[in-house]
Amino acid sequence: MNNKNIPKKILYWYDNNKRFLPWRKKVSLKKREFYTLVSEFMLQQTQVKTVIPYFLNFINKIPNINSLAKVKNQTLIRYWEGLGYYSRARNLKKTAIKILKEYNGRLPSTIEELKTLPGIGDYTSKAIMAIAFNKKIIPLDGNVERILKRVFYLRKEDEISKEYLNKKIIFFGTSDRSSDYAQAIMEIGALVCKPNNPLCVKCPILLNCISFKKNDFTIKTKNKSNKTKYFEAKIYQNNDKYLLVKNNKFNFLKNMPIFPMNEVEERKYKYSNSKKINIKLSNMDMKIILNKVDRLPNIKNKILLNRANTKSIILPSFTKKIFSSVSKI
Repeated sequence: MNNKNIPKKILYWYDNNKRFLPWRKKVSLKKREFYTLVSEFMLQQTQVKTVIPYFLNFINKIPNINSLAKVKNQTLIRYWEGLGYYSRARNLKKTAIKILKEYNGRLPSTIEELKTLPGIGDYTSKAIMAIAFNKKIIPLDGNVERILKRVFYLRKEDEISKEYLNKKIIFFGTSDRSSDYAQAIMEIGALVCKPNNPLCVKCPILLNCISFKKNDFTIKTKNKSNKTKYFEAKIYQNNDKYLLVKNNKFNFLKNMPIFPMNEVEERKYKYSNSKKINIKLSNMDMKIILNKVDRLPNIKNKILLNRANTKSIILPSFTKKIFSSVSKI
């Protein structure tokens, strides 16, 4: 495939079609580092349109690395509430503290150093290198993967592995506008080469795409199996007060308020006559028995919450979903 003019075509499309996202504002290098760090953490497992209002509020309240490192955990979680995956927020603060302590308040500018920061892995380190530091790197996110799969018409299991796709990134070539170029390719995936009904007539690399020539845009993905697990949640209620606990038992929703829970066998779930609900959390399908108990037990880390005052405490959507089902027990 001739990819000589691909960077020019993609950047021309980007300059005329890009979204005006708040973390793309022209600011100082120091602020760009901070904007990139915050936005990349928020964008992990969350869509752009969802992130925008949270990002704007976050940087308004926490405008720099110093304030992020010093913010109280309760305040931090309040600004993150609704985005989910709260470990991201905690890791973001830990990263800010480490940046202040070890890097004089500035983001390190190598992939190896970035990966030593909490919550930063291979993709996020490459995204920061490209976007914040204008390095000639194209991070492999879902949008870039989709473009490569269609351009090269990749269908076999070994062809859609990250290792194989990373080798195919050479197709895009490089540009001196590396920050814009990395974002431009991801933008084409988000706005044009969409998972369903791609807008091929608007694509700047249409003539390079084998899937377009074959008129077959099916995307081959690796099979991800969701684990089904069974739980029993104890709904301790006394008048209008409900008992929650700070979760230090399960790997999900660490340190967040949840109803007291235990994992149970499928058999117990199947034969229980109590109310049951299903909640999907990350890659886990949770099937939960809700058992109401009138007496409040004397346990550690308990939180007593009045139904009429649920806004007084930050609750994950997981807990809110159970709360909404409690009145129907």
